[in-house]
Amino acid sequence: MVPDDCLRPPALRPGDAVMLVSPSGPTRPERVARGIELLTGWGLRPVPAPNAYARRGYLAGDDALRAADLNAAFADPEIRGVICTRGGYGAQRVVDLIDMAAVRRDPKVVAGFSDITALQFALWRGARLAGVHGPGAAWRDERTPLRSAESLHAALTSAEPVTVAAVEAEETYPVRVPGRAEGRLLGGNLCLITASIGTPDMPDLTGAILLVEEVQEPPYKVDRMLTHLRRCGALDGIAAVAVGQFTECADDWDTTVVDVLTDRLGDLGVPVLGGLPIGHGPDQLTVPVGTPAVLDATTGTLTVTSAVR
Repeated sequence: MVPDDCLRPPALRPGDAVMLVSPSGPTRPERVARGIELLTGWGLRPVPAPNAYARRGYLAGDDALRAADLNAAFADPEIRGVICTRGGYGAQRVVDLIDMAAVRRDPKVVAGFSDITALQFALWRGARLAGVHGPGAAWRDERTPLRSAESLHAALTSAEPVTVAAVEAEETYPVRVPGRAEGRLLGGNLCLITASIGTPDMPDLTGAILLVEEVQEPPYKVDRMLTHLRRCGALDGIAAVAVGQFTECADDWDTTVVDVLTDRLGDLGVPVLGGLPIGHGPDQLTVPVGTPAVLDATTGTLTVTSAVR
């Protein structure tokens, strides 16, 4: 039995204010406009953080500004959720500045993915806060259509479990080792998981179901990262691997990312389920992270208990 000892924030309800923060890369108001429209349509009150549109090269403003926005959101009792605008790079630069006491005192649902994996790892380490791995407020309907919106809405507002089924059209669908496993779902973007090795935020994956997804990394780099995880012992004792979307992960070599995933994950002796529409690709779906889950690679489903209560 997987211990259900994570810190779950309250589910969002109509009328709740949610702060839009940019802990990583910069964005612009016009890119967030559609996300604001969606959140408003759900009855929520989206509030851009003071520095949500700040810019300093590839960062959304200085580290102090990005950390201040996060801490302001966690400290404000009127704010009931934190929706990251996008990923990019920079979350690891600010996670040590987060007021974890404020997070624990008044837990709020935090949604995002990609570079936000680093933020979710830090919140798991510092507060055992369950999170929501899903699209950010910089919303694009052509990539994340109605089904994607419905999936994010359900994860933010409902305490019901989330089930994601493998999709045959997904590139990673052939990556599979049959079997069924229970464990806490942890992980997200492969680059950020690997970049967390040796930091206080790298979670103990013993007994966990590891979620991995990636974008625009050639197969040899995916191989390097998975080999690193293997060699450092991070995968020792994992219960299963949930393989999401590996989007635009190709180069001129004849070795595909599916070849690499099969080679580096297929001999771990645990169930592996590819083809999950979780990540940077079209029709992205949302899943809780930090909560107990069941992966059934025989039926092709991942079922995760909610991140909210």
